Amino acid sequence: METRTTAACATEPPWCSGSGARVTTSAGRLFPGVNNPPTIDTTNPIMSSLCPFAKLASAGATCPVKSSSDNKTTINHTDDDDDDNEKTGNANTDPRVVPPKCPFGYDSNTFKLGPLSCMVCHALLHQSSKCTPCSHKFCKACILRFKDCPLCGADIQGIEPDDELQGLVDRFIDGHARIKRSHAAGDGEAASDNKTKVIYEDVSMERGAFLVQQAMRAFRAQNIESAKSRLSMCAQDIREELKSKQDNQELCSQLGAVLGMLGDCCRTLGDAPSAITYYEESAEFLSKLPKKDLELVHTLSVSLNKIGDLRYYDGDLHSARSYYARSLDVRRSAAKEHSAVASQVIDVATSLAKVADVDRNLGNESMAVEGFEEAIKCLENLKLESGEASLEQRRLSVLDFLQKQLDDK
Repeated sequence: METRTTAACATEPPWCSGSGARVTTSAGRLFPGVNNPPTIDTTNPIMSSLCPFAKLASAGATCPVKSSSDNKTTINHTDDDDDDNEKTGNANTDPRVVPPKCPFGYDSNTFKLGPLSCMVCHALLHQSSKCTPCSHKFCKACILRFKDCPLCGADIQGIEPDDELQGLVDRFIDGHARIKRSHAAGDGEAASDNKTKVIYEDVSMERGAFLVQQAMRAFRAQNIESAKSRLSMCAQDIREELKSKQDNQELCSQLGAVLGMLGDCCRTLGDAPSAITYYEESAEFLSKLPKKDLELVHTLSVSLNKIGDLRYYDGDLHSARSYYARSLDVRRSAAKEHSAVASQVIDVATSLAKVADVDRNLGNESMAVEGFEEAIKCLENLKLESGEASLEQRRLSVLDFLQKQLDDK
């Protein structure tokens, strides 16, 4: 097989870089708060900035931000809930409501880098590891790249797992991002150990947004295992909710986006079979939804193209063409309904280039030329406004590739 570089491979990289910002935009829409500091949803009476761990903390414990004499991290929780209620205007005296105190020193709606964060990837610690002799702590994957401590500059003589700290991180995630509600008890309620229903008033970001945010931070810092772990948790939680809300389009959209991101993680790790599995499942969920949402259309078409890319590089050109053609059909339909959206026209031209490139490699030169010419016509007829410089740059890039393909015939 003659190896060629397709136009779309350059225009549709994984979700953390390049045009991946478009996929990030999708994640931001599906999981509000992902790209911005999380805010409290005041329209939902069940949600406020309260911590479900509050009752786990003892009154006389020590804040994890501070170190005790033996350097052990403990939990701090002072008995000043009444003051917080006055500040927040919360006069709720319902004993079932967990008071707004986080024993870890912060809550998820005001999440900042802290004792549970890695200073390299800026995400929550994953496989927490301690450097010796300085005892600074990082994600295992992050610190393995260094010979000197990134914080103090000391020579790293060894790296030891910190299971105790990782346990705190896992508890923080379980409380702030993975609160399980009992469907039988109704929304916003969960049963405590003593069978008393407790209303957890945290979940300060939309469900799943916190985990996606942490995954994206880790992915950008090349801590792929951390990103994959957080996204897997998110996907698991959405699947659980879908069991009782099978026709919920928002949940299906969220799961489709998360599965696509998991595919990117596996692809980056070199696990092509797993990547294809995630992309196919992503496409399956997204294909069930109405194609009126342009972000959904983009996410679906990109997942199909990524499967095609992996099949292409594996030498299965017929399978690759099938997925590229499906993506093209999705984009054609969207372009017909949204003919004024310039990005849709460029997406169609990109998909035409992918299909034509495979046709050429399969020996169907006439079909390839026809596809390249149609794509060129689409881009030449596209008129952009002066303020659309980024789209113009992308249009010219794809157009240049297409013209070179015809010059090579």
